[in-house]
Amino acid sequence: MGLTELERPGAAAPEVAAAQPPPGRARPTRGAVLAVAVPAAVMLALGLWGLDRGTMWRDESATFQVARRSLPEMRHLLGTIDAVHGLYYLLMHAVLAVRPDEMALRLPSVAASAATAALVGALGCRLARPRVGLWAGLLYAVTPFVSHYAQEGRSYALVAAGAALGTWLLVRAAEHGSYGRWAGYGSVMAGTALLHEFAVLLLAAHAVTLLLSRVPWRTWRRWGCAAAAACLLLIPLVIVSRGQSAQVSWIRTPGLPEAEALVKAFAGPERAVLGAVLVLAAVAVLAPVRGLRGAVSGLRKTRPGLRGASPGLRGAAPSPSPRGGALGLTAVALPWAVVPPVLLYAAAQYQPLFLDRYLLFCLAGVPLLAAAGAERILGPVPWRRTVTALGAAAVLAAFAVQLPLHERERLPTSRGDALAPVAAAAGRLARPGDAVLFLPQYERRVALAYPRGFTGLYDLTLKRSPAASGTLFGTEVGAGELRERLARLPSGSRVWVVGDTNTVGTRWFRGQRAELAKADALAAFCREEREAAVFVRGGMVALYVRR
Repeated sequence: MGLTELERPGAAAPEVAAAQPPPGRARPTRGAVLAVAVPAAVMLALGLWGLDRGTMWRDESATFQVARRSLPEMRHLLGTIDAVHGLYYLLMHAVLAVRPDEMALRLPSVAASAATAALVGALGCRLARPRVGLWAGLLYAVTPFVSHYAQEGRSYALVAAGAALGTWLLVRAAEHGSYGRWAGYGSVMAGTALLHEFAVLLLAAHAVTLLLSRVPWRTWRRWGCAAAAACLLLIPLVIVSRGQSAQVSWIRTPGLPEAEALVKAFAGPERAVLGAVLVLAAVAVLAPVRGLRGAVSGLRKTRPGLRGASPGLRGAAPSPSPRGGALGLTAVALPWAVVPPVLLYAAAQYQPLFLDRYLLFCLAGVPLLAAAGAERILGPVPWRRTVTALGAAAVLAAFAVQLPLHERERLPTSRGDALAPVAAAAGRLARPGDAVLFLPQYERRVALAYPRGFTGLYDLTLKRSPAASGTLFGTEVGAGELRERLARLPSGSRVWVVGDTNTVGTRWFRGQRAELAKADALAAFCREEREAAVFVRGGMVALYVRR
């Protein structure tokens, strides 16, 4: 019932209003409202589905423990590490003050993903027609890569929402560019870049959009002022984060496998979905539909209005118009999807910083292109209600094909590690008065995320707590002090080693002198009880007894 409203004869009325604004503000059609609301509802449902995985992983645990610190403690931390996530931690500080648990940790990402799906639908409506917005918004919502970060307590889904809102504001400002709209655009872009500084690459994509759209110099001047203001606000963060670049030194130089993985993440990892999306996107790029504003300009030369326009013209997608400053869908979506990844990939050849999650904010351009390609192919078909329903059914089929991937994302093992089972094993095996040693140091994150399992245990290596030291995992004593502490333990004392099985024993671990010294000191004073060890995904709890 709702889908049929998307192709009513009056569905293109808002586009006519955009070409020739009436004295009052035009109300959105019911079809346009559905094209925005339905993708948002679908994304919200998918985000809430299986949201409680029963465990945090290491990145989420960083958010959880940092956001619960006091504001002075957070400021102390950000001066030494993780400054790039400072604004996000501040936002999560307010959220976790209300309810400090895993569900609350992830709910902002769910809400942000739903907002992004709605904005993708709104952009499809504004740049083309309601059914294009519906298809694009739904395709965004059912993409497994989106679903992954919709359920993660990190900033990436919020950055994607900011990028979509910034692009929406760019379209509006380019069409009817008041200073207030450009100021709003600049503010949103600045806030998005402060959430994650790589989002500043979206400004380059917007510059390409304006270039392809042949906007007048007035638009360029106002966009330049807004973009410059956003960049100026970002400079302090860039300076601070460059001094903290050691925390991403593990990222390797990207090659062809990383590029291919990003394409699959954006278009869909399943071969059938991947092929269909890429073909439709290619159609949108190679054969863009004639825009409504271009049609309006041509009709005005021969007719006083649009009453004689054919239904095909009334439903066509907007294209660039030098005179009106309107942006076309392809001119918006293609640079959005391509320019930031290409720039980051090129820069990463010299300074490796290329990770797919850093580019989630670009993904929305792909479903917009795919939906435009479908419209280009199916636009001439007269059975518009049927075509709209078939397009939505095709997206549903894509979701069904990728359903196993969505189900996998909601498993406790879907991330790199699972901290809750490690903490549960420690809580089940250890007794108050036992000692605990974390190997490597960062494995203390298990106790920081789930402290109940470590109540009453003596941390053998801790010198200063994470909050007091302004670090993520605290500072530890040297090897000499550790040996003295071990020597003071009574014979038969139990020491529980909480270790990361992904790194202990690896070449990286052997290169860490402090960690090797801890292992040597433990071996010198204690014997391992191998039969008491418990292994879970990415972690272990092993028992050592004082000789």
